[in-house]
Amino acid sequence: WCRTKKESIRLLKGLFSKNHSALLDWGARVVVSRSFADFTPQATFDIKKCDLHRLEEGPPVKAELTREQGLQYYRTMQTVRRMELKADQLYKQKIIRGFCHLYDGQEACAAGIEAAINPSDHLITAYRAHGYTYTRGVSVKEILAELTGRRGGVAKGKGGSMHMYAPHFYGGNGIVGAQVPLGAGIALACQYQGNNQVCVTLYGDGAANQGQLFESYNMAALWKLPCIFICENNKYGMGTSVERAAASTDYYKRGDFIPGLRVDGMDVLCVREAAQFAADHCRAGKGPIIMELQTYRYHGHSMSDPGVSYRTREEIQEVRSKSDPISMLKERMLSHNMASVEEFKEIDIEIRKQVEDATQFATSDPEPPLEELCNHIFSNNPLLEVRGTNPWSKLKSVS
Repeated sequence: WCRTKKESIRLLKGLFSKNHSALLDWGARVVVSRSFADFTPQATFDIKKCDLHRLEEGPPVKAELTREQGLQYYRTMQTVRRMELKADQLYKQKIIRGFCHLYDGQEACAAGIEAAINPSDHLITAYRAHGYTYTRGVSVKEILAELTGRRGGVAKGKGGSMHMYAPHFYGGNGIVGAQVPLGAGIALACQYQGNNQVCVTLYGDGAANQGQLFESYNMAALWKLPCIFICENNKYGMGTSVERAAASTDYYKRGDFIPGLRVDGMDVLCVREAAQFAADHCRAGKGPIIMELQTYRYHGHSMSDPGVSYRTREEIQEVRSKSDPISMLKERMLSHNMASVEEFKEIDIEIRKQVEDATQFATSDPEPPLEELCNHIFSNNPLLEVRGTNPWSKLKSVS
């Protein structure tokens, strides 16, 4: 019996040492599956009522959120935040040069809009475009490589911060307000093709006083184009506050004859519900609609603007502490037992690694060679010759 007992113990020890990691892995999976089962799968939240213009009723004042949606929105916003902070670091190291307008603070706008529209819908924005480039499907690696001017960038290193594109995403436009008539034109194409798609046309409060916006409003209203005009009002056009720049800061009423909404742009659920309402309005054939998203940028207008000469550090800190879009979503989910602190930490670690890996690529990938300078000028099949800096200098263009 003793011999058998000793053999049994020895046998068990051997089995345990061989399968220790497998047992631990199995145990971890059991714990995780149990903890997931304990989370609330769906919850309803009160959201801020939108101000309305020429509308009898607006978006709902309650928003449903599933656990999966919440984690996806958190991941999207946190990725954009980390990517922009990394861009800030690379710019200060002089690895990124030229214009660079960062989006941190405004993440709920991009995440909320993308959650409300279809991938086949269209979007065009101004030069603060990194967030929308990501939500439209471009990887962090391609965005950072574009910022550093490398071949692996989304525009092959030749576009930079303000000129990134993807299917159904038309940039990234460097001229203030110029994207608005282009957006109306994309909406005209949607109407002409009868594909039930909409175009989201974004601009800032700084562009809102441009004449070309009102020409676009007029044409869109006359032809009932499926265009959602969205003013991202981050309170400052460069270094000028909206109160000093505009006689009327009710940007959602600026269309006059076009219905409008004013939305809390720091709440991803508010933005999602309002954008869904606006998209339904356009798809129903009612013509264009204007949305004003009240938001805030933490950085200056661009990397050359410290951002504290026309506003106080205390003002920025107050917005961060009371209205940060990422913190707001996280607290909602934690208070309703939709996720755990540990889970958010794991997501944060994953995102940091993703951004670090992308940075490694963006700083080691080669720059585009001179012979590629003129490629993709035209959508041409045959080879084109392009004049260089003098009549004797010829460059080749292929697409």
